[in-house]
Amino acid sequence: MALCLVADFDLRKDVLPWLRAQRAASEAAGARGGGPGARDVLENSYDSLRVLNVERNGNIIYTCKDNKGNVFFGLYDYQTKQNEHLYTFEKDLQVISCSVNRERTLLAASLVQAAKDGRRNELQPGSKCLTLLVEIHPVNNVKVLKAVDSCIWVQFLYPHVESHPLPENHLLLISEEKYIEQFHVQVIQEDGNKVVIKNSGHLPRERVAEDFVWAQWDMSEQRLYYIDLKKSRSILKCIQFYSNEHFTVMFEAPLDISLSDSGFKLVNFGCDDLRDQEKLSKHLTLYVFTNRTGSLCVCYCPNIDSWERITYSVFYFHKGHSKTFTVALGSVDSRVTKGITFLNLDYYVAVYLPGHFFHLLNIQHPDLICHSLFLTGNNEVIDMLPHRPFQSLSGPLVLDGGSGKLYRVLLNQSYLLEFLRDTRLDCERMALLHCVLSCGRDPRRLEAKIIQWISENISACHSFDLIQEFIIASSYWSIYPETSNMDKLLPYSSLLTWNTEIPGITLVTEEIPLPLMKVHSFKGYWEKLNSNLEYAKYSKPHLHYNNGVVRREWHSLISEEKTGKRSSLVYVRNILDNAIKVISNLQAKTLEPRLTPLLQEEDNHQRLLMGLMVSELKDHLLRHLQGVEKKKIEQMVLDYISKLLDLICQILEASWRKHNLHPWVLHFNRRASAAEFAVFHIMTRILEATRSLFLPLPPGFHTLHTILGVHCLPLHNLLHYIDNGVLLLTETAVTRLMKDLDNTEKNEKLKFSIIVRLPPRIGQKICRLWDHPMSSNIISRNHVKRLLQDYSKQPRSSVMDKSSFSLEFLPLNYFIEILTDVESSNPALYAFEGHDNVDAKFVEEAALKHTTMLLGL
Repeated sequence: MALCLVADFDLRKDVLPWLRAQRAASEAAGARGGGPGARDVLENSYDSLRVLNVERNGNIIYTCKDNKGNVFFGLYDYQTKQNEHLYTFEKDLQVISCSVNRERTLLAASLVQAAKDGRRNELQPGSKCLTLLVEIHPVNNVKVLKAVDSCIWVQFLYPHVESHPLPENHLLLISEEKYIEQFHVQVIQEDGNKVVIKNSGHLPRERVAEDFVWAQWDMSEQRLYYIDLKKSRSILKCIQFYSNEHFTVMFEAPLDISLSDSGFKLVNFGCDDLRDQEKLSKHLTLYVFTNRTGSLCVCYCPNIDSWERITYSVFYFHKGHSKTFTVALGSVDSRVTKGITFLNLDYYVAVYLPGHFFHLLNIQHPDLICHSLFLTGNNEVIDMLPHRPFQSLSGPLVLDGGSGKLYRVLLNQSYLLEFLRDTRLDCERMALLHCVLSCGRDPRRLEAKIIQWISENISACHSFDLIQEFIIASSYWSIYPETSNMDKLLPYSSLLTWNTEIPGITLVTEEIPLPLMKVHSFKGYWEKLNSNLEYAKYSKPHLHYNNGVVRREWHSLISEEKTGKRSSLVYVRNILDNAIKVISNLQAKTLEPRLTPLLQEEDNHQRLLMGLMVSELKDHLLRHLQGVEKKKIEQMVLDYISKLLDLICQILEASWRKHNLHPWVLHFNRRASAAEFAVFHIMTRILEATRSLFLPLPPGFHTLHTILGVHCLPLHNLLHYIDNGVLLLTETAVTRLMKDLDNTEKNEKLKFSIIVRLPPRIGQKICRLWDHPMSSNIISRNHVKRLLQDYSKQPRSSVMDKSSFSLEFLPLNYFIEILTDVESSNPALYAFEGHDNVDAKFVEEAALKHTTMLLGL
């Protein structure tokens, strides 16, 4: 299925066998007795066995009742996979909440009288709820923290400190009366290892929050989110707890949601008893999700009054806008409806209603709806989703309260890849492509599978260019994890807009007020969030890199090359050196030898483009990445451009292997095969994809493309491709053509058509490779043009030396005499590169041969 559930813990498998072993051991002990504990837990106690809390270090607290109704507390150590008995209350009580400190010396628990016979709580007459603090190393004193008629929840803080024991513990108490207190509990050691509470008669405490209607605990980051109502306006606040007992209000953010009539709700203060699913499904659902990139999302679904449609909102505070989605459900059987579920999947948030729809929201790039996956109706992905509602704990951790299983939820990369192969909608293809690439597991193997799919569906997408999107997205994800803010600086997609509706869902986007940060010094997550907020606040120009500057500079350099006027040879040399670094970096990361003849020739035009992109991208990142070393940025640039080129090589390599092409395709004197037609088509699509973005191609690409074009296309089509810039005539390709093809009438026509389309600089070199009157004619014309371009007519003697001419053809004789004089006046200036034997005599002979051909003699 689309979500992969990795089981981290299972009450039935990880706890129940241990309880049975404890019972067997106690029965064997028989009359030897001992204090109450695990020995009284019955074999059939699974019915009362449930998870109470998951602490920051991964340890799981659970409870069950023995045959006398006594409440048993146990702990499962996530690291050692061992169980431990913590404490047993010898009363028939119902547990609301429980937490244990990091050293396992103190247990906090909140309990109410089990409503069975109507008796009041025996420990504290007149109270509904008892909140107790117990010394459990070893079991010793029990201190009553609260004895009130309202429910209390407890949670020890777990600061980031080294492994040595803490002298003071900090405990949160959350009251149904809408306040939160923090108790400071100092402990001391007595009689060796015995740990007791110091000054247990008076524990210091302070009020953390009050008058709130909703609160969520983030156990992995030790953050408290809560909402209070100010003049009927919902304000979201966040408190960060630190290891030095201090806490700080980090931000306040207005929320455009109505909570005035929603009562009181807590999220993740322990594990909810999820047995009454239908009741919970009618209440509002609200979660705060963050990730390491500095995102801050609030996911909200109001009370569900009708099952004909469902509306939910996501507030992207790190982007400065919210999106409200409405999904039409039609007729729904309330008996199978379990309520909406929100899951935090790092770069994505999953929203689903079992059996009805599945929405995978891209929280890094939420602007275009096509980058998020939405599925509804009769779709097997929806049918395979878990039908139990999960409780999202922290990060990807979720609890299935009904079964007592703890899962780590991941995107199922293999399944999503298969779904990418099968889907027919462009919006789903786009979303799935990005989603699969974001998983980041075994990227080389993943890219190979995507390339195989692309080669089979090269023309399947009509809304976007599949090759273009793959190259941009894969290059982005290859470099994105290396540093923050790359999502603002590198292009994520080839698309800037998406105007097509997504079937089954409507969307409203609104700007929202940004959170007001209450502190001025930031570290870690808060630094990244503040950076995101600053970017959204000041509406900075679009910072995504593009090759616009490179395009202009490249055309300028090519123009200078044609005119023979270089503005700076040092500048060009540095640009070409950049290209050498990219190719070296690419070759160093290539593990297997390539079949395709790429990266084996100079191709200065592509090297100039490559080097310019290195220079511009490096300047772009240096301007906007603060605090990152220059060397790291330079390497990131080389890696990014190398990845672009490598992906092109991979696509071509895969096509080459698929069609089993051999090196002899590089020769012109053979007929084209169907395999060559297929590879030529792929190369043409690659060229189209890279051209609009002005991306470099691997040196040798144009040569191979031209060779296959000569094989596959009729002459008129071939010339049309050349004239429209689809095929670029490289010196290597044309040289091979001149050498491989003989001078049949068909080949002569091809050669001449190619030569006249060559740039003069290359054409002069190529003509001398073709021993043919046409070639001699072209050489002669070029030689005469160069000689006479600055010629000034001088008075000449009317008497000519006829002894030097073998023919009495006065116009030609006079013309050759002029050429001879010009050559003799400055032979160094007019020497023809590579043609020491090209002179006036050569021109004379070529002219006579050409005249002879024209006269048919």
